Amino acid sequence: MADLLIQGINLEPRQLLAPDGTTTPTAGLDLTALHDRLPAMYETMVATRELDEEFVNLQRQGQLALFPSCRGQEAAQVGCASALRDTDWLFPQYRELGAFLVRGIDPGGIGLAWRGTWHGGVGFIERCVGPISIAIGTHALHAVGAAMASTWLADGGVTVAFIGDGATSEGDVHEALNLAAVNQAPCIFYVQNNGWAISTPLTDQYRAPSLAHKAIGYGMPGVRVDGNDVAACYLVVAEAAERARRGAGPTLIEAVTYRLGPHTTSDDPTRYRSDEEVDAWEALDPIDRCRAYLLGSGLWDDSLEERARATAAALRTSLRDAVFDAPDGSVAELFDHVFVEPTPVLVAQRAELLAELGREV
Repeated sequence: MADLLIQGINLEPRQLLAPDGTTTPTAGLDLTALHDRLPAMYETMVATRELDEEFVNLQRQGQLALFPSCRGQEAAQVGCASALRDTDWLFPQYRELGAFLVRGIDPGGIGLAWRGTWHGGVGFIERCVGPISIAIGTHALHAVGAAMASTWLADGGVTVAFIGDGATSEGDVHEALNLAAVNQAPCIFYVQNNGWAISTPLTDQYRAPSLAHKAIGYGMPGVRVDGNDVAACYLVVAEAAERARRGAGPTLIEAVTYRLGPHTTSDDPTRYRSDEEVDAWEALDPIDRCRAYLLGSGLWDDSLEERARATAAALRTSLRDAVFDAPDGSVAELFDHVFVEPTPVLVAQRAELLAELGREV
């Protein structure tokens, strides 16, 4: 046990569902409390996997500029988002499709963001979700700022910064962690450790025993959780949220999972990782794990799978209808939302750009 526990943080991720669907009880986590929620979370994970596939198809058909698949990370995302209040703000990176579906964001709005028709997506803010952040780690500071505002307003809100393992190497994330700790901000830093920062392996990113151990230096709790176990992810996040709401400050959670697909549709992962590695993680599939538990615990019925597939099909159709050959927005929009009253310089730049585009027609 001494080798598994360093500075009070377990190296062994907290887990409730083993890969074969049997239970692996962890102290402080009550799986039976989730029995009413697990079927719905399973349905959302299936819908996430199916919709993810549709996004990739649309990109391959030239309808989207780019797409980062979340295949393999459904449990980490759905478990986390499901544990929070609808009024808690989420600050995503760019791979959080499962969290978006939990919040009920229209897939068409997500698709238009990746098509480039709308810069920040449609329907995010209305669901207390920040815009997709392509710049690595910068949104972690936004999450801390929003958490500090919740403290000042005394509204009981908790924020979550979704970051990847690669983002922990960025200065913005260090600043965010330190700021949150100093101000005891009600913020959860949710690191989806999916094994690779594009092509950079974990061994080239940090020398700490784990990413969760980075929390020690900031004076906040650090927790490792099995990111392919939707139940454990839910309960660990719920635990951190409750701690934040009572004024005990931020938590760093490392959800150990795996990116089964490429970093984005522009990436070729065969150049830097082996088929054997991918196959080993395929065997730990989070959706298969949840289904196996539901079957073994008597919580399964065939209508659940039918609903999941029907929901997924409807979402796929909605996405395709929204983005396929969707018209491009006006380039002038770039200038419309910078200032309430455009400056003379912006007015001149807008006129110059439109004149140039007119000459190209």
